[in-house]
Amino acid sequence: MTNENSPAAPETLQKRLRAALPAAMRARDKATLALLRSTLAAIENAEAVELTDVPGGSLAIERTPVGPGAAEAVRRELTEADVERIVRAELAEREAAAQAYDQAGQPAQAEQLRAGVAVVAAYLPDPGGC
Repeated sequence: MTNENSPAAPETLQKRLRAALPAAMRARDKATLALLRSTLAAIENAEAVELTDVPGGSLAIERTPVGPGAAEAVRRELTEADVERIVRAELAEREAAAQAYDQAGQPAQAEQLRAGVAVVAAYLPDPGGC
């Protein structure tokens, strides 16, 4: 019997973000919830197969494979560093939006975005740490 909290099986960043969704829903924290959802969507989009990887090189219906599972493609596996890069890019995007809100004279919206950024940033490992 293995312990879920054992150091041998550390939880991935993506799993930790997904686990944070229900808490944000229960707290009715719309800004954090929107940020978590968009970040997870960005990660899932990055895992998608490129169109250049399509069998036959075309999406034309007459050239597509037929039969059960014929068009199935294995999703790309992202490294933890890839996922971290995507999350940091999403956070940077939200911070830029918060600055735009500040410049537009809407500090309440900027503060909401920054609060969500702070919550999600807490899931990231220290950039300079080990």
